Amino acid sequence: MPLSSAVALALLLAAPSPATPPTIAAVDPFIGTGGEGHTFPGAVAPFGMVQLSPDTDTGCTIRECYGHAAGYRYDDPTIQGFSHTHFSGAGHSDLGDVLVMPVAGDAVPLEPGDPKVAGSGYRSRFRHAEETARPGYYAVTLDASGIRAEMTAGTRTGVHRYAFPAGKAAHLVLDLRSSLYNYPGKILWSSLRLRPDGTLTGSRQTRGWAPDRQLFFAMRFSAPLKDHAFVSTEKDVTYKGFQGPGRGSEALAEKQGRALVARLDFGTLAAPLEVKVAISSVDEAGAIANLDSEPGDFAATLARTTAAWTEALGRVEIEAAPAMRASVATALYHSLIAPSVAGDVDGRYRGPDNAVHKAEGYDFRSTFSLWDTFRAEHPLLTLVQPEATNSAIVRSLIDSARASPDGILPVWQFHGRETWTMIGYHAVPVIADAYLKGIGGFDAAAALDAMVASARYAPYGGLGDYMKLGYVPIDREPEAASKTVEYAYDDWTIARMAGAMGKADVAADFTKRAGYWRNSFDARTGFVRARKADGAFRTPFDPTAINYGSDYTEGNAWQYSWFVPQDQAGLFRAMGGDRAAIAKLDAMFDYDNSKIDYSHAEDIAGLIGQYIHGNEPSHHVAYLYNHAGAPWRTQARLKQIVESQYKPTPDGLSGNDDLGQMSAWLVFTALGFYPVTPGSLEYAIGRPFVDRASLTLPNGKRFTIVAEGLGEARPYVGAVTLNGRPLPRSVIRHEEIMAGGELRFTMAATPNKSWASAPSARPMSMSGAK
Repeated sequence: MPLSSAVALALLLAAPSPATPPTIAAVDPFIGTGGEGHTFPGAVAPFGMVQLSPDTDTGCTIRECYGHAAGYRYDDPTIQGFSHTHFSGAGHSDLGDVLVMPVAGDAVPLEPGDPKVAGSGYRSRFRHAEETARPGYYAVTLDASGIRAEMTAGTRTGVHRYAFPAGKAAHLVLDLRSSLYNYPGKILWSSLRLRPDGTLTGSRQTRGWAPDRQLFFAMRFSAPLKDHAFVSTEKDVTYKGFQGPGRGSEALAEKQGRALVARLDFGTLAAPLEVKVAISSVDEAGAIANLDSEPGDFAATLARTTAAWTEALGRVEIEAAPAMRASVATALYHSLIAPSVAGDVDGRYRGPDNAVHKAEGYDFRSTFSLWDTFRAEHPLLTLVQPEATNSAIVRSLIDSARASPDGILPVWQFHGRETWTMIGYHAVPVIADAYLKGIGGFDAAAALDAMVASARYAPYGGLGDYMKLGYVPIDREPEAASKTVEYAYDDWTIARMAGAMGKADVAADFTKRAGYWRNSFDARTGFVRARKADGAFRTPFDPTAINYGSDYTEGNAWQYSWFVPQDQAGLFRAMGGDRAAIAKLDAMFDYDNSKIDYSHAEDIAGLIGQYIHGNEPSHHVAYLYNHAGAPWRTQARLKQIVESQYKPTPDGLSGNDDLGQMSAWLVFTALGFYPVTPGSLEYAIGRPFVDRASLTLPNGKRFTIVAEGLGEARPYVGAVTLNGRPLPRSVIRHEEIMAGGELRFTMAATPNKSWASAPSARPMSMSGAK
């Protein structure tokens, strides 16, 4: 067979059938860029170190920066420039490193200007009609200059392509002053160096969300630099801290200071200008090596990244109505952005001790929003990216603990630096869930040691009192009610992993601690509450009150009283039994909020009664009807949530995506099941929202979900079969998915109230009988 024919046949066999277009084709990166989603539309590779995206307003105050946590906000009218680091859906702002903006013509302003005053600086107005975004690619036309700006990204590089108007001189403004978290003193130091081969390198040291973060970059151009100017806009540059490399004999020009901006001139160009940028947390040499590690021009980089996204997203084939397909495909895309690569191509990375370390045999990962992502994001990765991510993720967590001055696992880490944001030690369930699912590639003994050390680190978050009293006392530690129940769940996952490893003494200790949730449950009110050191519950008590630093973390008693995922049967008994639990769940969803004002709490979004889908403590709650023998109520609540909280528009996420957690919830829920209790090896069955989905598993098998008769008139599950046999329980086990096969739902117009209602058919509980 001729080679061309063989290639054509191979492509034909590899291509999806016309009935199942590739998942990548349904992704819309603009979903979540408006409202409170905090996602960005720019170019990124799967788990890429560089997130090259437009910044629409970096001159915000600290309060305003919350709404611009991803740099881009859909309703902003101007673009200030394109920077190389961004969070996807975070509830806090930072990054926005190394901002580049093209300018055409003779005048080159070095200040961004006022977004309300056209022509007052280098920023430009733009129109959404001139924007394009898809996985690995972003493009926009800048109104002020007519420049067509295109972006793509590799794992450690970002590539710009700028088409300047004919006859107009081409310039770039490189602004090291710009940041997504502005306050006086944010930029501690920065540097620029122009090297003889035309490579431009530099660095920034910043004090933002992370207390001391260093970033280095290397930049090359497809056209020779004709002229340049390195400008400091601050007069006083006296500083005794980090100052980057001293001027070397090989440097053609160099500038250091706290407020640097560069003008780069290329003259009139006959072809678009390509700019390739790599970053490193280690040094300029690391950035140069990263730049060299991904050869090729814009087109080559785009082709590699498109292929990577096609493969990664193609592991979940989706057949659904167009709007639902776009929402679910984009949710999968958002789930594959973080935890991102944070180490150089030679393995070096900067750790939580601010020292340089070297990863051996894996790519160091960071951007761990663990309070959010342990719930569904990481369990999703164990299904769709286990061999590519989870050994690297777990090894990164372990190595971070080794490098931590306190010897504990990350809490909320990015670029290797710890922020100490949120509560719990939720790296623990991530590791335990991966280990129990058979995902290897890491030292399990070292992992367990780090988990135990984190759980016994008395200075952290009231753990000393928790270990002595069996709860965190509110008169000694804020948010004590939340901390008690979250610690207890984390402890249960330690017990599970220790037991599987034969560490009976560790398992016994942490099984006991897993029951400490009872010490914060008030049987009189039926809520989890904060206790004082003398044992009394704190008063006055309002279960609807939400105040930062109070009894609960970004929530109230209504949300946190359900957070006992390891022992929902025990919780329901404490509440008075199944009927009482169902009534309380209904009361939560049906609560009248008309007289409550939550405007002071910026993370409280997506309310359905006292259920708050825009924030994570509620995410498992709709599935808890299963634990009370009423899965049909779960099915009804899921329909209510999906229809009100997700849509394929810029404001299509009701709250921050939180590095993929909001999105992972939708992916799982659309498939028909959800990991209520990571570490249990079970998924609670809900109801599907797609007609058909197929997961390509790393063992080469396929697991298919079919929703027979799915439609608006049939919102309930009438029957469930697994591989053709009736499935009488409201859970599916991890090993059943990994074995491949078919999970088939027969949808019905009315609820099947007898299906999975027996106690033996319900999800596991540590104190429940199965």
